[in-house]
Amino acid sequence: MAVELRDIVGQEHAVAQLQRALAGERMPHAMLFAGPAGVGRRTTALALARTLLCSGRGAEEGPALFGEEELPKDGFIQACGACDDCRMMEAGAHPDFQFVYKELARFHEDASVRSRVMQDLGIGVIRQFLIDPANRAANRGRGKVFVVREAELMSTAAQNALLKTLEEPPPRVTILLLCEKPDELLPTTLSRCAMVRFGYLPREFVAGKLAEAGIERAEADFWAAFTQGSVGRSLRLAREGMYEVKRDLLDRIAGLPAAGDADLGEHVVKTMDKLATAAVAAAKKADGANLSKNLASRQAVGAILELLASAFRDAMSVRTGADMPPINADQAPAVEALAERFRPEQIAGVLEALSEYERLLWRNVNPKTVWDNVVITCASAAPLRT
Repeated sequence: MAVELRDIVGQEHAVAQLQRALAGERMPHAMLFAGPAGVGRRTTALALARTLLCSGRGAEEGPALFGEEELPKDGFIQACGACDDCRMMEAGAHPDFQFVYKELARFHEDASVRSRVMQDLGIGVIRQFLIDPANRAANRGRGKVFVVREAELMSTAAQNALLKTLEEPPPRVTILLLCEKPDELLPTTLSRCAMVRFGYLPREFVAGKLAEAGIERAEADFWAAFTQGSVGRSLRLAREGMYEVKRDLLDRIAGLPAAGDADLGEHVVKTMDKLATAAVAAAKKADGANLSKNLASRQAVGAILELLASAFRDAMSVRTGADMPPINADQAPAVEALAERFRPEQIAGVLEALSEYERLLWRNVNPKTVWDNVVITCASAAPLRT
């Protein structure tokens, strides 16, 4: 069953902002749903699209312009859920709604775009699946809604091509950009969108959702804490087998001698490559898309370094007596070992170095060299030596 605006959990501020716009304030034609992955941005975008395209609610002059007589008694506006448009939306077959994402490249009319390795959201996809259809008449007459996933992956050329449509879209066209990191978008793109911010969800709520999905409670509690309250990201990491990677890596790091372990760097490189290969295969199976192995590797790098950093942040809390809930409560002895080994200033240095190592790996510095240094830093708090 479709989730409507009233059903959105933990994003009261964002929903209230959308309700004010729907109730008669100026409805932005371009909005940026900014916030972490897995907290309801996509679900809210779908619920808003259903409301905008719903033919069972709204005034004749357009789906976003409601008069007082059309408001429900409690003042809340959402799709009726019963009209033909709502049924088409729930079936994923509404002709005036379009998700736009990088994997659409494989459906592009140009063979050169179809064969390109998927890494960013390119101008070819933006032109064929957003700009061109936005300038055609709506099939149902209620308007058109486009939802761009991972908007920060739009290339500079794609964003520049989209500017005119963002600034002066055809009548009744609404564009929703979903973005985790707005600062990675061009200032010209940001200035043409109304910002709707999404925050993290309560940890207990996230852990409950993971438990409902069949994840063991200890793992569910860890991911809820690690992601700071993201259902989507927690589920993705759990399904990728990252919990086993985390437990193995933290136990190894906690037991390292001061000189490090010559084999651990190679072990992590192999683990990273395995995760990237699995991600490429999963993308191919799900969407038939050629996910860039380089991009998948970078994502695996970020996750592994973030897992390491979470353990050292826990160790800092233990060492300083800070009253902060632990992330790695499931491996308290390993965290205690790190806290006993390092002084607070050393832990701070490790955390700073881990951030720098991620930057180096994204710049394609030799992974084995970097990971050898990561191991030495985690073993002895030694500074960066690459």
